[in-house]
Amino acid sequence: MTEKKRVAALGFFDGVHLGHQALMARARQRAAELDATPAVITFDAHPDLIVRGVDVPLLESMDDRRELIARAGGIEDVLFLHFDQTFMQTPWEDFVRSVVRDMGAVHLVMGRDFSCGWRGLGTAERVADWCDSHGVGFDIVEQVTLDGVVVSSTYIRSLVTAGEMERAARFLGHPYSVSHTVVHGFQRGRRMGIPTINFPIPDGVIVPRHGVYAARAWLPDGPHAAVTNIGVRPTFQSDGPVTVETNLLDYTGQLYGVRVRLELLAFLRDEAKFASQQALAAQISADIDHARRWFREGESRV
Repeated sequence: MTEKKRVAALGFFDGVHLGHQALMARARQRAAELDATPAVITFDAHPDLIVRGVDVPLLESMDDRRELIARAGGIEDVLFLHFDQTFMQTPWEDFVRSVVRDMGAVHLVMGRDFSCGWRGLGTAERVADWCDSHGVGFDIVEQVTLDGVVVSSTYIRSLVTAGEMERAARFLGHPYSVSHTVVHGFQRGRRMGIPTINFPIPDGVIVPRHGVYAARAWLPDGPHAAVTNIGVRPTFQSDGPVTVETNLLDYTGQLYGVRVRLELLAFLRDEAKFASQQALAAQISADIDHARRWFREGESRV
């Protein structure tokens, strides 16, 4: 049993979108009232993967989810529980009892549509009744809607795969981003006079629509405007792993081994195969000009 007193928001928090932020805002509010620590209790694997055998491509890696919860939700106390077959079969009462007894929760916050425990029997209403009878505070937070659409990770995933990054940012409450350590590429961009930083899409993370984006790269010294290509480089190969290649506008420096967070701000064009390296270089120069115009015209948006 922990001595820390927590107000815990429960959920998976993929994307840390506006609905999740409403949960965390309520947790922060209650924590201030109770002189407790606001916390998020979440899971390392998506429940659908274990319960239904459905592999859900997530909006970010677990490390990025932790960072997003702190940055977008203002909560740094994040507890990841291991979700496996044994955990799946835990009765919901045992799960809630463990959260209260072992994690020091004096108040719980859940979304209306969240459920826990074996077969999802721990609905928000049932957990509320349990908390009431055990002297534990409880809040149900209603779904958040925008443009008449319920804000959900599923809907935002559909926007990311369609390349609708500006709309995705509205529903997320922050730009969609992907992070990874910069790796060595084939140096083709450098030989064309357009050097790029390269990294793969993290394992288990959704692949955005293949194409070119106006982007913002967060480096150790701060943010930098950029243009990014996501795809398989069809000019040089017929198939292969998806890579993220980014040209940093007005930046020089060596970033191998540095972890970079890349915000995809706006889709500019689909990935295409070019007849020659010269034609590709000309198109990349045009993409850079396009990205510069987008930043000049859209500074108020970003």
